[in-house]
Amino acid sequence: MQGWLRVVIVAVFMVVLSGCTSQSAQGPAGASPPSTAGEQPASGELTVFAAASLTEAFTQIGADFEAANPGTKVVFNFAGSQQLAQQLAQGAPADVFASANEQQMDVAVEDGRVTADAPQDFGQNQLVVVVPADNPGDVETLADLAKPGLKVVLASADVPVGGYSLEYLDKANAHTDFSSTYRDAVLENVVSYEQTVKAVLTKVVLGEADAGIVYTSDITANVVNQVQQIAIPDDLNTIAVYPIAQVSDSTQPALAEAFIGYVLSAEGQRTLADFGFLPIE
Repeated sequence: MQGWLRVVIVAVFMVVLSGCTSQSAQGPAGASPPSTAGEQPASGELTVFAAASLTEAFTQIGADFEAANPGTKVVFNFAGSQQLAQQLAQGAPADVFASANEQQMDVAVEDGRVTADAPQDFGQNQLVVVVPADNPGDVETLADLAKPGLKVVLASADVPVGGYSLEYLDKANAHTDFSSTYRDAVLENVVSYEQTVKAVLTKVVLGEADAGIVYTSDITANVVNQVQQIAIPDDLNTIAVYPIAQVSDSTQPALAEAFIGYVLSAEGQRTLADFGFLPIE
């Protein structure tokens, strides 16, 4: 074989071999090579509708979540759960809904903004009576809430903590330690019904009320010295269960799932405990 012909044959063979090797590395014709990179962390802007009683705890959780997921921004809308459910019913854009009771989460489900199997319980809370630090109404016991002329402030009945407060009064009214007129006497002392638990606490702190009923988690470091607390015994108290869910039409489903996962994680649960919430049993 002449030298020039040998060179041509070798060159053709190398071209064919190169093509086979390239296709082998890429897989079947037209397919892209498998990615070796890990999954990208969640990123983008997330809108979270959360009950007012979650303000301090979720603000911290949001900051921690952002730190763990660079490029992520968590935007909170804190309000009474009934207000948030109403906003969702009116089509307000959101990615996550965290309610202070199951009733308002059910409202979101009925309105189609949350799928029925999406809610997950993530924390619990309970009630406590608070009075101003100087206790102008001289409220020392739960029975004192019925003293004539006392100024009591409660949340509205459609606000989760307001509903729980009425449940307490019903239980106390049937208890042997209280008179059969206890509930009515306390309600006669109510000077205002507020739309959030934070508004109840604020009125007590400012001395605009002699007493109010809030969650134990509301007694944060910045107000603990501005109020006195009167415990409500377990048999008269109500354990508030908090559910969380992704909004069905969220534009950030992966990020919403990641945030909910963080709330349910050991880190998120520790933060909730630090802010006075009880764990899910």
